[in-house]
Amino acid sequence: MTSARAATATGTIRQQPYDPCPVSPLVDVVFSRWTTPILWLLQHQGPMRFNELRERLGTITAKTLTERLRQLERDGLLIRTHHPQVPPRVDYEITDLGLSLSPIFRLMVEWSDDNMPLVRRAQRRYDDSGRPRPS
Repeated sequence: MTSARAATATGTIRQQPYDPCPVSPLVDVVFSRWTTPILWLLQHQGPMRFNELRERLGTITAKTLTERLRQLERDGLLIRTHHPQVPPRVDYEITDLGLSLSPIFRLMVEWSDDNMPLVRRAQRRYDDSGRPRPS
């Protein structure tokens, strides 16, 4: 990572780390494994319970789903509502902040529809060339 100069309150100049990719923090928050499918489901299906999410996501483990839901709650992208009843009920719902990602997801769907056939074609060409496949 390179550095950028920044003036402190006293007027001295100090070096600050410079991130050459300003979308990295967004990618770290939103595009970690399982985060996008969880947000997508909550956006399109409405509030859901833990087991509903787990069933719809398919292969996710309970431990991983719990971790992802906690992280999304911490990041302000979903709300966890505990209903004190017997048996206890917990619902997960996307927040307005989470919904604000909708335009990004919409653009990604459009890009995917337009370009994934080209990506798959490039992958087949690469694989057919005999070059080593990435791990």
